[in-house]
Amino acid sequence: QVQLVESGGGLVQAGGSLRLSCAASGSIFSIGTMGWYRQAPGKQRELVAAITSGGSTNYADSVKGRFTISRDNAKKTVYLQMNSLKPEDTAVYYCYAEIRVLTHVYPYWGQGTQVTVSS
Repeated sequence: QVQLVESGGGLVQAGGSLRLSCAASGSIFSIGTMGWYRQAPGKQRELVAAITSGGSTNYADSVKGRFTISRDNAKKTVYLQMNSLKPEDTAVYYCYAEIRVLTHVYPYWGQGTQVTVSS
């Protein structure tokens, strides 16, 4: 059984920083793209940042220059460093990973971690 476990959310003042982590565990053959999504109240879930197994990244326009996604393949972990946080960054952040189990690739999601930015 595969699990994604997130950590690092919390409450921070505008302009502050947080670092999210997401570790994958279980019967994993390999991990492809990993990423972070977020969902604010009353809004659709949106992509924040993604990183391929080779290290290529892409970001939502709203976080470019402020957020940095990275991964440690040996630890099966993806990180999201969030700087210069704004109140509009407040949301539940979800980790995502494309994981190969035996012969198939499946999408997996973490349970979500709350990020609240106060003004």
